[in-house]
Amino acid sequence: MPRTESAITNFHGFLQDQGLKLTSERAALVREIFSIHYHFEADELLFKMKEKSVKISRATVYRTLELLVKSGLVRRVHLGEDHYHYEHVSGDSHHDHLVCTTCGGVIEFLDEPLEKRALEICEKKKFRPTFHNLQILGICDSCRRKGEEPEAPDRVTMIAARAMKLRK
Repeated sequence: MPRTESAITNFHGFLQDQGLKLTSERAALVREIFSIHYHFEADELLFKMKEKSVKISRATVYRTLELLVKSGLVRRVHLGEDHYHYEHVSGDSHHDHLVCTTCGGVIEFLDEPLEKRALEICEKKKFRPTFHNLQILGICDSCRRKGEEPEAPDRVTMIAARAMKLRK
């Protein structure tokens, strides 16, 4: 079964367990989300749905995203801005992020020794981890080569319009 259809089937099962229905709008959202291969924002998802002439409200998008997060099919990610981004989850897709505070670019990475060290720290502190999210903020190579610097190097300043351009 293709990944998108599998996600819809899993989401349908989750919704049934919650006493909820898989509406055509929810199914369309899952299809759209699993066609996106980058970190997206809720309003961006709403815009994409409207572009495809899918009649859906902002409230439905936000409520469905919350349900998808609870189901484990979507992960909420805070990338230094004043709102969340989302990404679909597939298999063991844990990774961490390098976030450019100049252009808003995101580089995903996985470092096994770092993962192991995090678990060692938790064990030493008698702490049981359920999830972690590491983000390193800085300037990407492309911005650095252009001589760009963040407006305030001591604070995260994301430029949403420029970040959106990178995604297109």
